[in-house]
Amino acid sequence: MKKKITIGSRGSKLALIYAHKAKEKIISNTDFNDEDIFIKPIVTKGDQVHNERLSEVGGKGLFSSNIEKELLYKNIDIAVHALKDMPTIETAGLLTESFLERNDPREILVAKNKKKLRELNLKSVIGTSSFRREFQIKKLRPDIQCKLIRGNVDTRIKKLKNGMYDAIILSFIGMKYLELEHEISEIFSTDEIIPSAGQGIIALQCREKDEQINSILKKINHNETYKRAYVEREILRVLEGDCETAIGVFSKIDGDKLVVEAELFSLDGKKRFYEKKSSKISNFKYLGNDIGENLKMKSKNSYKK
Repeated sequence: MKKKITIGSRGSKLALIYAHKAKEKIISNTDFNDEDIFIKPIVTKGDQVHNERLSEVGGKGLFSSNIEKELLYKNIDIAVHALKDMPTIETAGLLTESFLERNDPREILVAKNKKKLRELNLKSVIGTSSFRREFQIKKLRPDIQCKLIRGNVDTRIKKLKNGMYDAIILSFIGMKYLELEHEISEIFSTDEIIPSAGQGIIALQCREKDEQINSILKKINHNETYKRAYVEREILRVLEGDCETAIGVFSKIDGDKLVVEAELFSLDGKKRFYEKKSSKISNFKYLGNDIGENLKMKSKNSYKK
């Protein structure tokens, strides 16, 4: 039995907060204590790319591949990821089946003078690195111009204040954990802007054959979040979603039902395909596939016309 556990994570302030949350969960559910668990910051390729879209230099794996290598080489025992940054296909030899309870998945606007989206001047420039966010914002304000922005939360806010943008789009939970809620101009509901699949979910990954760590992660897995993560990721898998594919997916549990809505945009953002479906929670492993296939069919049919 291991006497020490090493958790690997990106080295950003936000990622390390996630890693500490995972550590706290392990301590409160096992016999391990604070000095038994070490957190190792890992520089990812995604952290080193500052002026290009991730889709142009390798896709989502840029944030997870270096951490996964450390896991495969046994330099760490648990990898902590933001689920939305992980590729949909699991790396051979690794297992991602444990998740902390989902955080608030909503999107927010940070703008000069605390302006809301509808109050921004005509043709204002909004910073985002996501095609999904760009197309969703233009659906609400077609005149808005979107401009690429990269870097961590602090860096993006600094760029906004330096006059490079009129506003930027970020996730709510990052602002909350970094104690930057006072900077928020507007919080969008999940009806206004459907989040990225898995947004707000912290995923815990280990080696497939590491029975001890597997056992620990099962103890701290949040079952409802696991089911929501599964169905959202399944939609991405069916649609072969990556950074370049603009897809919004969000699920919620309502009584004994799992309610899921998803949208897929064409590559130029001019066409939007939408699907909403609910089913018994017990059917969660099938629901995502159904929604993904329906969206794929709608998309294909639109190009035949």
